Amino acid sequence: MWARRLWMTAVLVGCAAVQASAQQTLGVGDPAPAIQVKEFVKGAPVSSLEKGKQYVVEFWATWCGPCRVSIPHLTEMQKKHPEFTFVGVSVWEEDQKGVRPFVQQMGDKMAYTVAMDDVPEGGKGNDGKMAKSWMEAAGQNGIPTAFLIDRDGKIAWIGHPMQMDEPLAKLAAGKWDVAAARAQFQKEQAQARKMNELRDKLTKAQQSGDANQFLAVLDQAITDDPSLEPQLGPQKFVVLLRGVKAPEKALTYGNQLVDGPLKDNPGALNELAWMIVAPEAPKADVSTIKLALKAAQRADTLTQGKEPGIADTLAKAYFDAGNRSKALETQERAVKLAKGAPPEVTQGLTERLEQYRKAAHRQ
Repeated sequence: MWARRLWMTAVLVGCAAVQASAQQTLGVGDPAPAIQVKEFVKGAPVSSLEKGKQYVVEFWATWCGPCRVSIPHLTEMQKKHPEFTFVGVSVWEEDQKGVRPFVQQMGDKMAYTVAMDDVPEGGKGNDGKMAKSWMEAAGQNGIPTAFLIDRDGKIAWIGHPMQMDEPLAKLAAGKWDVAAARAQFQKEQAQARKMNELRDKLTKAQQSGDANQFLAVLDQAITDDPSLEPQLGPQKFVVLLRGVKAPEKALTYGNQLVDGPLKDNPGALNELAWMIVAPEAPKADVSTIKLALKAAQRADTLTQGKEPGIADTLAKAYFDAGNRSKALETQERAVKLAKGAPPEVTQGLTERLEQYRKAAHRQ
């Protein structure tokens, strides 16, 4: 009833396929594991990570939409940093027979070495040697995920490939602080474990059918760790609005979020706004739409108008607020920014663009 559908910028969303490993044994600063793949389907084979060379080892899957979004970016980074060898390893596949055709279809958009994980005969996708020794060992349960490897054969950074531009550039220039990156990674992993525990509590609360119980879990989590409010605040807002049906409290809290914990967090601002104006969301009143518009405008400003998902949200907020000309103008920008993205990303944007055009012509 109060479950949320998030449509954030696709490049910032990953595909989860396995549960987080019970014990993380690999992290930033550790020697990189061996390359153990079934076969290379594109590019020069990389049988081992040679000392003195730098690598990007990235994990993806054919079924993962965000992976498809990040592939052209990896190609761009490979061209920009030829001193690195990029290796994309397909993991967690239900059927590896689809990998080669997928890579062939991607063509020049996937212009780096590509391999398939070494999955034991009769095993499942997450039984692959790379899935085990890299992803599971590092506590990574979502893709796409990239590992940067320095000249000493050690892991310098782990994260989403769309967020690796800065660490990649600094590593190339010899200015990357591995010790600081290790501390940050350990902090993020500790938070991820905490979030997994919280997710279990929230699941049980939601299954109870009691919105107040769900809200209580969120409140306690935010009280225990205020740093979680940017992540949990939008969900608390929608539970107040649609779960316990306290619109005045929801509006007050929503404005507090936009002016406080979320004010410099474009992703969270976008999430809050989309919860209100998403096509499948219940019709909102004027005050709540005004809140969505405020959040989306702030998110768009923070990202300098360059994020298609945020522009899409802002356009919908303008449309729901009755400003059809601004909705059309903003949606045209969203579609332009999303040019080249996969159909699953662009379909909704183009459908809404046509909707706004028709509405604008009727004015």
